[in-house]
Amino acid sequence: MASAVKTFGISHHFTLNIGKPFCNRFHVQCVGSRDSSVVSHDSVKVNGAPSGVENGRKRDLVDFGKENRSSTIWELKNEKDFEEEKLEVLWDDGYGTQTVNDYLDHAKEIINPDGGPPRWFTPISCGPHLRNSPVLLFLPGMDGLGLGLTLHHKSLGKVFDVRCMHIPVHDRTPFVELVEWVEETVRVEHYLSPKKPIYLVGDSFGGCLALAVAARNPKIDLLVVLANPATSFGRSQLQPLFPLLEALPNELHITVPYLLSFVMGDPLKMAAVNINTMLPPAQYFEQLAGNLTAMLPRLSGLADIIPKATLLWKWKLLKTAAAYVNSRLHAIRAEVLVITSGKDNMLPSGDEARRLLTSIQNCKIKYFKDNGHTILLEDGINLLTIIKATCTYRRSRKHDYVMDFLPPSMSEFKQTLVENRWLRNYTGPVLLSTMEDRKIVRGLSGVPDEGPVLLVGYHMLMGLELIPLVEEFLREKKIMVRGIAHPALFSHLVEGENKELTFIDNLRVYGALPVSPSSLFKLFSTKSHVLLYPGGAREALHRKGEEYKLFWPDQPEFVRMAARFGATIVPFGVVGEDDIAKLVLDYDDLMKIPFLSDQIRRDNERSKSFNVRAGMKGEVANQALYIPGLLPKVPGRLYYLFGKPIHTKGMKDMLKDKERARELYLQIKSEVEANITYLLEKRKEDPYRGILDRTVYRSLYASMDQVPAFEP
Repeated sequence: MASAVKTFGISHHFTLNIGKPFCNRFHVQCVGSRDSSVVSHDSVKVNGAPSGVENGRKRDLVDFGKENRSSTIWELKNEKDFEEEKLEVLWDDGYGTQTVNDYLDHAKEIINPDGGPPRWFTPISCGPHLRNSPVLLFLPGMDGLGLGLTLHHKSLGKVFDVRCMHIPVHDRTPFVELVEWVEETVRVEHYLSPKKPIYLVGDSFGGCLALAVAARNPKIDLLVVLANPATSFGRSQLQPLFPLLEALPNELHITVPYLLSFVMGDPLKMAAVNINTMLPPAQYFEQLAGNLTAMLPRLSGLADIIPKATLLWKWKLLKTAAAYVNSRLHAIRAEVLVITSGKDNMLPSGDEARRLLTSIQNCKIKYFKDNGHTILLEDGINLLTIIKATCTYRRSRKHDYVMDFLPPSMSEFKQTLVENRWLRNYTGPVLLSTMEDRKIVRGLSGVPDEGPVLLVGYHMLMGLELIPLVEEFLREKKIMVRGIAHPALFSHLVEGENKELTFIDNLRVYGALPVSPSSLFKLFSTKSHVLLYPGGAREALHRKGEEYKLFWPDQPEFVRMAARFGATIVPFGVVGEDDIAKLVLDYDDLMKIPFLSDQIRRDNERSKSFNVRAGMKGEVANQALYIPGLLPKVPGRLYYLFGKPIHTKGMKDMLKDKERARELYLQIKSEVEANITYLLEKRKEDPYRGILDRTVYRSLYASMDQVPAFEP
């Protein structure tokens, strides 16, 4: 029998072009359709398995015919088709290499009618995925093409087994039958991999499909990602226009897609996808104008994507879908992430997201105030980044912060550099490290490249040192530093009312994970570089007059854990918070203000279950969480000094010798304090400590990263 998957170009017929040369740019892998002559009606169940499964194995099937409307064709991949199990740090996710123009060009090739039913396909641009990647089923919006993830194919294809649903232009399958077809796919995948989650990504109308399948299958582990779901179709801003569209003469219908394209999305954001935001304004707007000029003529093809009869059918389909799903929201047990827009001119998506948040048991939302209805085709929206930021990516039933971590891609890092450039300009960080011969050098060459490595240091006020530290390790050494953070940062307590992506979300993207012995154990097991602050929240939220004072517990547990794995410990100090901001309202001050003190008590009572220092005594146990009052200063500079590495290889006896472990612990603490003292003295010799001096130097001689400092 032929191979389970054949590559073919989407041409005039959505079929397999076996043995023919590929003539089109856009290639897909045909994964399955509702119809097939290969599997009979009797094969819907084989030995208790769903259709397409025999004896617990995938069949070798090829989609040739259109006879059986209840079977599903499955892709069978060899081991060699998979990439390595681990992504490199700053990997190329391809974001920005495909644009809306690609969507419109591919649409021309896929819309030609072949008389076939809905089917699954995998775009070749998705490429091979990591072994054990979960299946992602994309359910399209009103266009039905299945191309709504065009901008995200390359990034999602690395970490998901992506399959896109295509509904032909002239298909008139009722909503319930579409739900049943998707449901059968879900059940087969669940039968084949019962311990892995299945992702349903629904765009607009596809969001209704995803929620309907989730409501009907509460026992299957589903993760549902919705982009402006059409569950609010009954309250659409376009409702008054529907009777007019029905009465519109066919000759004038060509104008409707043009109008809808501007209603459904933001043309400027669509055209800006592949433009470098670091360009000078003149070049940026020149490229933007060029992209718009190239995009607008392609919009004429929308009349073929959504002809009048299809448009009217889709309106009715949307109405049925919204009613069906809204009556079943209470039955959904799946984990749901809603991505919603603030400028959706087709649906009241912002209000709908808040309604779904209260109607679905396990739901969270992310709000993007400047985007339109077609949010997945607009600039600034990287779907994989959103999934990572919300800790929604997992390969098993429970999210594992170590094994499920996906390192930041190059596009994510570039975007972070753009967003944080003001902070680098403001703080002018200087990073120093100590070589094995105790020589102090500029840069991070003294920090070992090979893990496991444990960076142990002082936690500056509000964690001001975090961003420059993580960025510099990525820039200079391409090393991902995994920060051990307070568990409250991974709870609903830090969600803002506006539900936009925040600094906390960015920490998750860059590898932060909740503090626990198991987290440290797994990180050392995977030879990671780990960032640990023994002083924790007490140090980062210190009181007035406590700058550069360590609040470390007495237990040397991290030393014993490091010795178990032979990890290298690098103590470091950091100074500069007193040059950046002045602490004007600390915890003691805020607790004297009636309404603020009540709020702080309520917040800390809610976070009581996240207290990692419960049972301890003294100041180190005082882990009250609050936001201090800070007054910015004319900024000075941040200075870091990483001390001489301490090698614990061969020190496993510390696991039993608590006294020796305590001696090493006190040595590490002493070196951190010595590094801080050294920096406080040496910064007085820095001629470029002030921002004005650094700005003048950069404008005359060098970039921000080349501004000199004191001689070590």
